[in-house]
Amino acid sequence: MKQTMADAAKPKTSPLQFLREVRAEGRKVTWATRNETLISTVFVLIMVVIAALFFFLVDSLLRFAAGQLYG
Repeated sequence: MKQTMADAAKPKTSPLQFLREVRAEGRKVTWATRNETLISTVFVLIMVVIAALFFFLVDSLLRFAAGQLYG
């Protein structure tokens, strides 16, 4: 298998070093607070209900129109 220049330039990372780097990156993450998560969840649920109602109404309207056209 051919080795690209990018592969050749990168030194191999040991599994232990990889886990250290993952842990360090995890510490940099800004996690949402419980309140932010709750607000986002409620907002998503409200939007899902609104979208479901919209598609239900459009479907009902199209079903009614098709029933009128095709008897």
